[in-house]
Amino acid sequence: MSIELRHLRYFLAVADELHFGRAAERLGMSQPPLSQQIRQLEELVGARLFTRTNRRVTLTDAGKLFLVEAQDILARVDHAIDLAQRAQRGEVGELRIGFTRSTPLSGHIPRAIFAFRQAAPSVQLQLQEMNSLTQIDALLDHRLQVGIVRGNVLPDTLVSKRLFRDPLVAVLREDHPVLARLGKNRRLRIEWLAQESFVLFGRSAGAGIHDHVITLCRNAGFTPRVVQDAHEASTIVGLVAAGLGVSILPASCKNIGVTGVAYVPLADPAAMSEIHVVHQRDERSPLVARFVRLLLAHVRDAADS
Repeated sequence: MSIELRHLRYFLAVADELHFGRAAERLGMSQPPLSQQIRQLEELVGARLFTRTNRRVTLTDAGKLFLVEAQDILARVDHAIDLAQRAQRGEVGELRIGFTRSTPLSGHIPRAIFAFRQAAPSVQLQLQEMNSLTQIDALLDHRLQVGIVRGNVLPDTLVSKRLFRDPLVAVLREDHPVLARLGKNRRLRIEWLAQESFVLFGRSAGAGIHDHVITLCRNAGFTPRVVQDAHEASTIVGLVAAGLGVSILPASCKNIGVTGVAYVPLADPAAMSEIHVVHQRDERSPLVARFVRLLLAHVRDAADS
């Protein structure tokens, strides 16, 4: 037979009360079984823990030393239980999240992540910038738990929920001649850019946007002449301002503060990018569930306000 936690709890009650009757009442049991359990504990320990007389109960020297360790053991057990319960509620642990380069520009996602950090300050967030295809690979390999991607064409083992739509816009210098062709609705037809040089996200940097733009141009009857790849939206906008070419980017890139650039809505209804939150279909982590739930609620509330 080995020492069990109940032995330690019985011992601490008696050590605190220094009276078997009061300790038994506190524990919700009768005195004889408590006395029996303490004797059993002393046999297991191999030392007398209490000195008992008709008038008083005191701790022996061995009992005093045992008391310190018993308190520490039970405190650590209680801490472990609390930690496990908090983990079950999605309040502690580590969460690995991927996001695309342009995601922080939307405003929705940074505000939602901030809200999650406020609600669960003990959760360690590991945020990793990756393009959508790389995120999908990382999710399949369990290197990521949550991905924030553009598009929702996924393997069957992953599931996605749409967060919001981010329309694509043409990015041109403010003095570009094509702006004079805009009608009352101020929308640009993609085929008007057929003869232009393009500055685009490289596929390794923004696979979702890169592929989407190529598809839009081909559907409009031309293949874009890409003169420069870039890895950052701010770099693309800066190169457009410098006259290197035109671009097509998510409308959220309007938040990049570069002067001399016009962001023009596109007439093609397919020029609409969707942001999705993605995770494993069989994901059971309460932390993932809590993050996804908060993310969806925060984006929905922001859209309604």
